[in-house]
Amino acid sequence: MTSTVAEVYERDGIVQVPGLIPAAEVEQIKAAFMSQVAADHSLAIDDGVPEGDPLASYPRFVHPHRREDVEAGEIALELMLDSRILDVVITLIGPALGAQSMFYFKPPGARGQAMHQDNTFLRAHPETCLAAWVAIDDVDADNGGLAVVPGSHRVDLVCPEPADLSESFTSVEVPIPAGMQKVQTRMQAGDVLFFHGSVVHGSRPNTSTDRFRRSLIFHYIPEASTEIAAFYDPLVRPDRRTVSIAAAIGGGPCGDYADAEP
Repeated sequence: MTSTVAEVYERDGIVQVPGLIPAAEVEQIKAAFMSQVAADHSLAIDDGVPEGDPLASYPRFVHPHRREDVEAGEIALELMLDSRILDVVITLIGPALGAQSMFYFKPPGARGQAMHQDNTFLRAHPETCLAAWVAIDDVDADNGGLAVVPGSHRVDLVCPEPADLSESFTSVEVPIPAGMQKVQTRMQAGDVLFFHGSVVHGSRPNTSTDRFRRSLIFHYIPEASTEIAAFYDPLVRPDRRTVSIAAAIGGGPCGDYADAEP
């Protein structure tokens, strides 16, 4: 399996590992995060969505792994450092540090997120970041599953352009590189999609009437990284100890866009 995963990742910059998280555990994750969002929004980031927007009731959680005082945070930290995920991460990028956790609820009617590249924001150097995108619900186009551009890990970071705010809750969008095409993912709950920090990806709105598209997402960087955007510091070692590295200075190749959290 390891060689196949590595070969697919080298070719496409993306590899999907089916059934990595069993159904009972997925249900535990879902229940913890749904309980937390019903209790309060203390784990949420302010995306500036207006009242009445579905995302106002279900805002995305950022860095829940830093909140071990609540069940959702404890689960996020445990899974970020779980060997089932870390073993794949290490196969793809070598010894790694945890940089970020996020939870997206994406309820029915919620807007998507315009096409983007993660390392525009993380600014990991000299290599890049790696995402591990854990499906908490079955995912397809109807409920706003990810679209990805295979092979785009081989292109440099592309500077974003204004996005269609009727489709995306974020304001910038990366155009699809010439000669490449986006592919719609289909995932079962418990599948994990790993992808390179330069892979162009995003999602359309959740057009279903009764299906969430919940996902728990982690970002990792190689242990040998020398800098990262300050938002992601401190980083987490596999033994749970934290470590700091130098903050990436300036806006990166895309200027001010890189100062916005994805």
